Amino acid sequence: MQLTKPAHEHTSLTLEVANPPPARTDMGGVRPTDVEPPSSVDRMLHALMGQATQGISPTSLALAWTDWMLHLAQSPGKWQQLAQKAWDKDLRWLDYAMRSALGQDAEPCIDPLPQDRRFRSEEWQRWPYNLMQQAFLLNQQWWHNATTGVDGVTRHHEQVVSFVARQLLDLVSPVNFLATNPEVGAAIVRERGANLVRGAARLSEDISRRARGLPPEGADAFRPGIEVAVTPGEVVFRNHLIELIQYSPATPDVHAEPVLIVPAWIMKFYIMDLSPHNSLVRYLVGHGHTVFIISWHNPVEQDRNLGLDDYLHEGVMRAFDTIRERLPGNKINAVGYCLGGTLLSIAAAAYEHDQRAYLNSITLLAAQTDFSEAGELMLFIDESQVAWLEDLMWQQGYLDNRQMAGAFRLLRSNDLVWSVAVSHYLLGERAPMSDLMAWNADTTRMPYRMHSDYLRKLFLNNDLFSGRYRVNGRPVALSDVHVPVFAVATMTDHVAPWRSVYKVHLMSHCDVNFVLASGGHNAGIISEPGRAGRRYYTALHRRGDRYTDPDKWIELADERPGSWWPEWLAWLDRVSPGGMAAAQPVEGSLGLAPGRYVLER
Repeated sequence: MQLTKPAHEHTSLTLEVANPPPARTDMGGVRPTDVEPPSSVDRMLHALMGQATQGISPTSLALAWTDWMLHLAQSPGKWQQLAQKAWDKDLRWLDYAMRSALGQDAEPCIDPLPQDRRFRSEEWQRWPYNLMQQAFLLNQQWWHNATTGVDGVTRHHEQVVSFVARQLLDLVSPVNFLATNPEVGAAIVRERGANLVRGAARLSEDISRRARGLPPEGADAFRPGIEVAVTPGEVVFRNHLIELIQYSPATPDVHAEPVLIVPAWIMKFYIMDLSPHNSLVRYLVGHGHTVFIISWHNPVEQDRNLGLDDYLHEGVMRAFDTIRERLPGNKINAVGYCLGGTLLSIAAAAYEHDQRAYLNSITLLAAQTDFSEAGELMLFIDESQVAWLEDLMWQQGYLDNRQMAGAFRLLRSNDLVWSVAVSHYLLGERAPMSDLMAWNADTTRMPYRMHSDYLRKLFLNNDLFSGRYRVNGRPVALSDVHVPVFAVATMTDHVAPWRSVYKVHLMSHCDVNFVLASGGHNAGIISEPGRAGRRYYTALHRRGDRYTDPDKWIELADERPGSWWPEWLAWLDRVSPGGMAAAQPVEGSLGLAPGRYVLER
């Protein structure tokens, strides 16, 4: 199968686009043949504009703002409510300000949200900084009231307008300025301005590194194959899209059923094999499992026409075929992380449809199968936004890692943008680099066609959960999957919200062991035993049991301290009937782990 066109066909940008992705219609099909594709001139203009906006569609923002503004203009009752709230907040703040100025005890007008850590220090409780933070929080609350609850505004537009308002407010937060941040002022006095000198030097260095495409300072202390991704193994298969790594056995006997890990292709695979102390791969190998993992090729412009079907057939399914050739007759315990779990679910449904008994079990780690409530990422996904991204990728051939990272940082701008800027450049402090932070900076690209496929078919149209996703021309259904499922969600996940991941329970023909772990999308999964402060909830939903909604589930589930990894290991033992066999050495090597693809920049 030819996955890419010859390189010489992509050496320059032309006005003709080969194999454009199918366009979505309201009925979930492809663009009718009598509708012409977008003009190349239009796409060129949108692509140039998209580079300036970091891939965000101004049209999408304008539509959301217009929807909100027009409906608000026709809601005099809402105006009255907002005016009354503004008056009440002003009076409360003035009373608080007078009491504080006179040295009297004054109860705060408003407390920050639980996740907002900007104003927790003692300095922010002293006059006059307490007045600033209270005024900011009251304004933040008022704007939330103003941008939500307007009758007639579509839910998506309401979320977009509220999000943009929050971003603009965060931009002018008193935390971000020298004159209004007491912690920065105290540091200037204490260090006689040395913190600002350090901050300026670090800002200059970060700008220089970013301009040269270099990783952040300290990331070079975590090099794949040297400090991280060091579990012994060998590359046993390679094509244009993947390397398949088999890890060397670490015990005299191994389980008969091998484990295949499918990571997301928007990240390097070695999050599963970080440092020796927190490597999930090493943990599995050390407990008698034969482990394979897919390492994805980092696409370049010549890979623009690689689609989601290529990632399915030449990625996941090719890995299954290779493992079955090396270990004939053994079913596979398949593991999918993030979008890798979604792709694994598609493969599992296709195998079940064709009655191919390849799977022994499925483990889904922070992976969604239903995208109807896919969390805050949906802020960046509507028809206008997807079309804008497609035109940007049409010019580049891929979505650049910086453009992807920008969207994720916006979702948590307080933690990932402003707090970092204040710490690094005003306080002159920089947290030490960790293996997870270094991995997070080692980003990848996504091909034009594939990214368009998954945005439209999964996020925008929800084809997989709706039974419309086609493999080899035939629709597949998740309800066909009947092997046991172990699903892990994380409590503070902004990428795959746990209530969205929970919808795996609607795969009605299989047992589902669901775990809700503390932490976020990455740190909640890489949660090795012995790590302080970890806990998780777990419960088993057997095939045929009645559905329980997520809020009721968490009330009934067992809460347990520590890492969820031992829970998963015990589950693998229960669902694996093959017993133990003598460990076999790795044969047919194409090179040592971690392979070549993980080193591609």
